[in-house]
Amino acid sequence: MGNFGNLIMNENMKIFRRPRTWIMLSILAIIALLMPVLLREGLGSSEDLFWQPAITTVQVVFFLNTIFCVVIAAEAVAGEFTWGTIKLLLIRPWSRSKILASKYLTVIGFSILSTLLVVILATAMSYLLFSHSAPQDGSGVSASYAFTSWGYLYVDLFITLAIAFMVSSVFRSGALAIGLSLFIMFTQNLFSLIFNPVRYDWAKYVLFNNMDLSRYMSQGTDFGMVDGGNAGMTLGFSIAVLAVYYVIFMVISWVVFSKRDVAG
Repeated sequence: MGNFGNLIMNENMKIFRRPRTWIMLSILAIIALLMPVLLREGLGSSEDLFWQPAITTVQVVFFLNTIFCVVIAAEAVAGEFTWGTIKLLLIRPWSRSKILASKYLTVIGFSILSTLLVVILATAMSYLLFSHSAPQDGSGVSASYAFTSWGYLYVDLFITLAIAFMVSSVFRSGALAIGLSLFIMFTQNLFSLIFNPVRYDWAKYVLFNNMDLSRYMSQGTDFGMVDGGNAGMTLGFSIAVLAVYYVIFMVISWVVFSKRDVAG
């Protein structure tokens, strides 16, 4: 366990010793603090409950957060081949599985850190600028709604990172991993429209149709109950589908990294 802890520490040092990492975190922090100010000026009122501007801020900043996390995930493995440092890792008394696991856990740790940074700063600034009490008419969002929304955002990020990490491990290309992950980010809604589960029953198993769990917050527990259609998709169903895809991505990453002549 001590050796594995040293591996994780080593991977964290690789990430946080680079000025680029601190620049990315600084950009996230600045935007998370600035967005509530812009929303306050744009609305011209501070009567709205602070949870709503906090949610809006996190949703806006999260797009950039996902890109930054994907960059970290894409270079976790591919960067070792680019810099030629993978051989230095392999001559150490660590199994390839432990090496890959330490890299993956470090990536997840960074994503959690950056997400918490955005959420905490956005909520704190919104709390300072907006109302703390719910409107008399009962409108406005609650804390549970806000944290549920952010949880769904992180699930999307979590799966996107799994894809980036898999591509990085299999193809040893950080650029390909970043490019493919960004392609998925930009086109998942488009593919969801094309492969609509209301029209095609098999489409409910397509990854793109299950990544955005926030749709269940506005459409209830069933997705596809529009225009008389019933896609038969629920929150539990989408989570199960994502879990299957996640296991597949991780298995591919570990099998390829363990079997391939990575020292070559």
